[in-house]
Amino acid sequence: MSKYTEEEIVQSVPQKGFFGHPRGLMTLFFTEFWERFSYYGMRAILLYYMYTSVKDGGLGIDNGTAKSVLAIYGSLVYMSGIIGGWLADRILGKQKSIFYGGILIMFGHIVLALPMGATALFVSMALIIIGTGLLKPNASSVVGDMYSPQDMRRDSGFSLFYMGINLGAFISPLIVGALSTSYNYHVGFGTAAVGMFIGLIVYWVTAKKNLALAGLEPQNPLSATEKKAYTKYFTIGAIVLLVLGFISIKFGWLTINSFIMLVSLLGIVIPTIYFIVMYRSPKTDKVEQSRLLAYIPLFITAVVFWAIYEQSSTTLAEYADKRTNLDIFGFTINPAWFQSLPALFVITLAPLFALLWMKLGSRQPSTPKKFAFGLMFAGFSFLIMLVPALTSGPNELVSPIWLTLCFLFAVIGELMLSPVGLSATTKLAPKAFSAQTMSLWFLSNAAAQALNAQIVRFYNPGNEAMYFGILGGIAVLLSLVLLMFSKVVERLMQGVQ
Repeated sequence: MSKYTEEEIVQSVPQKGFFGHPRGLMTLFFTEFWERFSYYGMRAILLYYMYTSVKDGGLGIDNGTAKSVLAIYGSLVYMSGIIGGWLADRILGKQKSIFYGGILIMFGHIVLALPMGATALFVSMALIIIGTGLLKPNASSVVGDMYSPQDMRRDSGFSLFYMGINLGAFISPLIVGALSTSYNYHVGFGTAAVGMFIGLIVYWVTAKKNLALAGLEPQNPLSATEKKAYTKYFTIGAIVLLVLGFISIKFGWLTINSFIMLVSLLGIVIPTIYFIVMYRSPKTDKVEQSRLLAYIPLFITAVVFWAIYEQSSTTLAEYADKRTNLDIFGFTINPAWFQSLPALFVITLAPLFALLWMKLGSRQPSTPKKFAFGLMFAGFSFLIMLVPALTSGPNELVSPIWLTLCFLFAVIGELMLSPVGLSATTKLAPKAFSAQTMSLWFLSNAAAQALNAQIVRFYNPGNEAMYFGILGGIAVLLSLVLLMFSKVVERLMQGVQ
């Protein structure tokens, strides 16, 4: 275990200095701002780059396949948090993991900025997947490390941290989208690389003083014997994967479609295994086991929520490009700019939610109820899309107000679920698996996007009513089920608020 106690870590961090919160929150706020600037800027134009014809500067990939590839990309980005969390808990510590992850992300965007076609796309994806797995779960976990478990500022702090994420996500599609239209897609991807470089500088300059002991040491470092064993397992695993990959390519088994199906299955199997391993670990005591059981319905709720929310970059991005009237009062809207709407709504509403939770204090809704309300609003966001689907033809362009309302309702749900989920994860996590449990939280997004890789293929303008109606209805129904059983979940949380 770590040589520092939880109390020593909290006391080492300056507890004031950023809107009444620990000063380290400022470091992580701006690091995540620039990391999200790079990621969401790239993502805002990536679908268009993939399905735009080669003569127009794209890759010419089929629309349905492009959406599935983007969903799988998002799934692997969050799935890689397993590796990042494990490396932080057992070898690197969270602070080093954040920095090394940022370096990989920056190089990933640099590769994508090079006009090298599909080769650059897949190399870039690999670098960004690994880098985000190191950076994202560990940055969020360090936020939790700076607060004591009883500190009522925790949910508010995560809400402010979440606002930093969304400031970057708001600005980047506007800039990257405009540059990709005015110049080309590669200039846009290069701008994303510059954003990550700035984030690395901010982190390098401020982390040592502001974060102090938070995330400095591994929580559960490997012993000398374990290091030898894991080195052997890693070497054998790498060889097996290389051999299987070579054979699959040689005989034509490894195709885009088969890879998408494989990742979709892994998105369900991996979190299931993860829950079992942590629950049965001798390092997890009875109270922590109960809290893990409470975490399961929250995790499932999050998966359904993200399955709807993450279609902003696939189904809804295509909807913005092909089904939305982009000429308003003589001004042409760039379809990539719609990707800024969720972040804009978060920036506007996050301070209100942070103040609301602080003002309500112990009277605020329980974590399970917040999750249920969050999922309910996500369902409403898709049910709203039934209106243009039922009142217009599949070849008609509809008002941008419908996408705007869709994003607004989804964000209201996000603010009830996502920052609260980050906070709940840090409180419900077994001590021996603190960073890895945060990785498990991000696996809810990975599982959702793995499912989406199959789901988004069914969308087309001719079946919009059925598509949005079924998915929205399922979300609302499951939210009502969680509300009914919220008291049971609260008891399993064993004193965690």
